[in-house]
Amino acid sequence: MSKVDLHEDSGRWTLTLADPGRRNCLDERMCADLVDAASIVAADERARTLVVTGEGSAFCAGADLPALFDSTEGKATGEIRGQLHAVYDSFLRLRSLRVPTIAAVHGPAVGAGLNLAMVCDVRIAGPRASFAATFTKIGLHPGGGCTYFLVEALGKQRALAMLLDGGALDGAAAVDAGLALELADDPVAAAHERAAAWAALDPALVADIKTAVGIAGRGDFAASLEFESWAQASTATGPAIQQAVARFRRS
Repeated sequence: MSKVDLHEDSGRWTLTLADPGRRNCLDERMCADLVDAASIVAADERARTLVVTGEGSAFCAGADLPALFDSTEGKATGEIRGQLHAVYDSFLRLRSLRVPTIAAVHGPAVGAGLNLAMVCDVRIAGPRASFAATFTKIGLHPGGGCTYFLVEALGKQRALAMLLDGGALDGAAAVDAGLALELADDPVAAAHERAAAWAALDPALVADIKTAVGIAGRGDFAASLEFESWAQASTATGPAIQQAVARFRRS
């Protein structure tokens, strides 16, 4: 039985981690199911959005620590690194999807679970959400892109403090810090509402905007401007802009 529930409605996909008894931890089976789910969404030409959430009280409690680290004594660092990359790959695949991705974080997102939320383009937090980078509390260096994601969201100073403290942000604090977009009583419903609005847009326009934001995030103004000029030119002959021009002429 799959540990990921994946379903689609008119191009709007929902991915739900479905192992509430283990707080949706990323064990070997969960990771494999995540890879399969990401591949299905990536292959769907009709896909418009993806909402990611979890069953039960937790969004995702992180990696299966005993499976990863219980028998590492005597293993070479390179061998352990390879095992870690298999876990990283399970959630990093979501980052490369061409459609907007929204994490509906209703409960704790811890360690690798935090990374799973952070690979999504947008995070909507519930009243019981927690974004926790607890690596140092168990003597572990952060992994899976966590350092990158937190520096991007919080800046170097806040990211360093959070990582060294093994700290956590609740939903309201995450919104205030810019790590989450909004706080909602029902983050899943709020995520689906936003996904429905984005799914109604021209999918090529949405994909280009997502690409443009990624380029801008890398800090290369010239590359950002160049991409925008091509993307804007490609939409300039579309019906929506032509209707807007016609309305402007009549006003």
